[in-house]
Amino acid sequence: MSQIIVVFILTVVIHFINTLAYAVRIVGIRTGRIAISFALFNIVVLVSRIANTVQAPLLAKTVENSINGGFAGNLMLNFRYILLAATVGTILAALFIPTFQRLYAIAVEKFNVYKSVPRLLLHSFSRAGVKQFSMNLKVPSRNNLTQLKTVSDFPVRMTVLNTLAVAMLTVGVLASLYAGVLAPAYRTTASTLSSVITGLSTILLFVFIDPQLSIMTDEVLEGEKSEGEFRRTVTFMVFGRVMGTMLAQVMLFPAAHVIAYIASNVI
Repeated sequence: MSQIIVVFILTVVIHFINTLAYAVRIVGIRTGRIAISFALFNIVVLVSRIANTVQAPLLAKTVENSINGGFAGNLMLNFRYILLAATVGTILAALFIPTFQRLYAIAVEKFNVYKSVPRLLLHSFSRAGVKQFSMNLKVPSRNNLTQLKTVSDFPVRMTVLNTLAVAMLTVGVLASLYAGVLAPAYRTTASTLSSVITGLSTILLFVFIDPQLSIMTDEVLEGEKSEGEFRRTVTFMVFGRVMGTMLAQVMLFPAAHVIAYIASNVI
């Protein structure tokens, strides 16, 4: 049980950070420092990578303990809780985005002064940095929610693709691990086949979604689109991400069966 709690917390952290990535583009547009904005966010991404590194063996160990202890039937419920953690982390990040935008914009400007990541981190944890955090706390505007009702401006294609991509990315590893339970003789093979699911999400992200967001970012910088239009798109993307983590609940069992079939009959 303790391992599941740790995995739950790590999953919240991972999806919290991944969702905040949408706000980095807004900060880059606002400050005019796109490159610095992305470079600094890589430091935050390191936390997500470390969480992923710790999470993977814990998940594998949880599966092994459940099978060896005769509790394989509880795995699906535990995986449902982990997917719930993805939804919780995404929603928490959505609520934190207005505060993050303000704080991150300050960090980008301060980096231009200090020109050193260690010095920037020291400033962030200083008394002045803590004071800035408390001064810039902000709850999401109600307008951000009402935008979701504006059907005429709804980027249907991008939102649907983002929902599908997030769902597959969220469920991939869990589905491959559960496939090892469905096909125990091919458990090792199944555990390496998460890319069957996550590979499709990578194609959606890097071929259809990220290029479109990059085009919109350039259009805002060139004055062809307003920052408000871009922020509205980001709101829909975050909404799609929340829906994607929920869709992952539906995809878990079918995806596990697909991977189990491939491990047993194709490879």
